[in-house]
Amino acid sequence: MSYLLGIDVGTTSTRALLVAVDGTVIASHATEYPLFTPRPNWAEQDPQDWWAAACESTRAALAKAGIDGREVAAVGLSGQMHGSVFLDESDRVIRRAILWCDQRTARQCESITEAVGERDVIAETLNPVLTGFTAPKIVWLRDEEPANYERVRKVLLPKDYVRLRLTGEYATEVSDASGTSLLNVPERRWSDVMLDRLEIPREWMPDVYESPEVSGAITAEAAAETGLSAGTPVVGGGGDQAAGAVGNGIVRSGLVSVSTGTSGVVFAHLDEPAMDQKLRTHTFCHAVPGKWHVMGVMLSAGGSLRWMRDTLCGAEVEVADNLGVDPYALMSEEAARAPVGSEGLIFLPYLTGERTPYPDPYARGVFFGLSLRHGKPHMIRAVLEGVAYGLCDSFEIIEAMGVEISEVRASGGGARSALWRQIQTDVTGHPHSTINVDEGPAYGAALLASVATGAFASVEEACAATIDVVERPEVDAMNHELYAGWHRLYQSLYAQLRGSFQIAAGLVEESRT
Repeated sequence: MSYLLGIDVGTTSTRALLVAVDGTVIASHATEYPLFTPRPNWAEQDPQDWWAAACESTRAALAKAGIDGREVAAVGLSGQMHGSVFLDESDRVIRRAILWCDQRTARQCESITEAVGERDVIAETLNPVLTGFTAPKIVWLRDEEPANYERVRKVLLPKDYVRLRLTGEYATEVSDASGTSLLNVPERRWSDVMLDRLEIPREWMPDVYESPEVSGAITAEAAAETGLSAGTPVVGGGGDQAAGAVGNGIVRSGLVSVSTGTSGVVFAHLDEPAMDQKLRTHTFCHAVPGKWHVMGVMLSAGGSLRWMRDTLCGAEVEVADNLGVDPYALMSEEAARAPVGSEGLIFLPYLTGERTPYPDPYARGVFFGLSLRHGKPHMIRAVLEGVAYGLCDSFEIIEAMGVEISEVRASGGGARSALWRQIQTDVTGHPHSTINVDEGPAYGAALLASVATGAFASVEEACAATIDVVERPEVDAMNHELYAGWHRLYQSLYAQLRGSFQIAAGLVEESRT
């Protein structure tokens, strides 16, 4: 019997997932690594940590399954998007990678838009230039670290650095490349306009593939480190959101996924490229060849709840450790004791800035409406509701674009909480279904690999054969009506605080000098 391996290079860990050809999950393993924040709003990681984690996770997954690496028919890759890996002429990493949630490049975004022209930026990439994207990071390196910039010979995305170590090939694929601000998204190729006007050498960019295409093969050196067999094909794979959407079966019109991980993403399939005219969402190439997707992105969704856990829920963590349960389960139990609307407490989940609907690196988290009445249950529920309000903003934008929403599927860590799924269902008015597989982007990467082996004729066929809906909650009409009022108040708060966020950022910067 042959197997497929999906490797997902995440922000907190790299996960290896072994899947049988029929879609059955066999084994998995995740290896964590640190996130570095050398300055406020900065986020970096060491690419070598990703590679070491990929090797360890792959060996551990093979060992858990009790199979030989020669039984793996193909490997699919997924990973956090937008991060920049700068390599020199010997493929040595020049500096730590700058990540998707890093906000240092606001000035570079403005200079890129000015240099290229906003109309041409949108025509080529279908998106504005945002602080999380890759091109501003390249320009930042040129502006701030010119000695390092002079050494650059290749720029890779996170999963594609792991691909390089696996195969020796400089390669990416269209879904991940869409988030660089350097890809012509309608035509699914590197943009000569963007590269030329920014004076970024074309040879720095890897070759671009469709997601199920074979992009290389495991080298003998990588085989020795991972336990895989030399010559095993490695497919293009996908950015984490596109691969996760494949893993949820979001491969035809009408299907939408909501992923509540560190970030929060509302992802809708598109047969043709389409944009929000106010540019509040992203339009990228899908991991399905010849298809696109639109998505709204919150930077701190599950990340907000994790901040709550780490900062204010130490007691819950301690009790959970003693009981051998998940601390988030205890937090959900507490949140359930607070009523709909948290008795007037609203949380703005802008802990690392925001993207949709407000592309604002200066936005910050806020608890609004605190009173002596409020306790920890209200605060936890307010975080759950605040994230749901933010996700609802994306639903409203996508629906206004005329995109059909016939079914919503929930995924990510947040989908494991029945309370949070119900809150999101009631806030948005769309039932958030769960499916038979909850393995995230690594599962989608494995399905993409299955297409490359010929096990399935297409990505759509692979999803139809392996993915089924297992639970569909109902919208509570009364709660939906109540939440509509709280959501409108939530939306009004950003407009009132936007200027204050910028002032606060300036004061923080002054205090550092």
